[in-house]
Amino acid sequence: MTNACAQDSHALSRAGEDYLEAIYRISLEGADGDGSVRSVDVAEQLGVSKASVNKALSTLKESGMVSQSRYGRVTLTEEGRSYAALVWRAHRALRTFLESDLGVDPEVADGEACLMEHVLSEDTMQRLIGYLERQGIVVPD
Repeated sequence: MTNACAQDSHALSRAGEDYLEAIYRISLEGADGDGSVRSVDVAEQLGVSKASVNKALSTLKESGMVSQSRYGRVTLTEEGRSYAALVWRAHRALRTFLESDLGVDPEVADGEACLMEHVLSEDTMQRLIGYLERQGIVVPD
């Protein structure tokens, strides 16, 4: 990560995590059933150009997080799926905490959760999830 205060548990940059999370979320919604996504869908979800997605995909491929077919469809590797699931769970836990415990507006909570998910350590996230569970709020894996 580029932030000097960033936690070591983050193997990717914030942008890399955002792309990985987007691929994961789209694959969960995917109608194809094979878990693959189109790069144009990633660009649309993140509000970036297709060229930006292609550059990020190169980095994610080098990191072993995604594979890409010769037809351009992107699939998460096992490592990528696992990493993305953690990022998405952290996002949901943070958003839930900000909304339910602090009363933050849902749209603001979503944006701020996206920022926070990239810098908190795994230990802090587990403590937050434990706190939410003690409050009766379950954050699914």
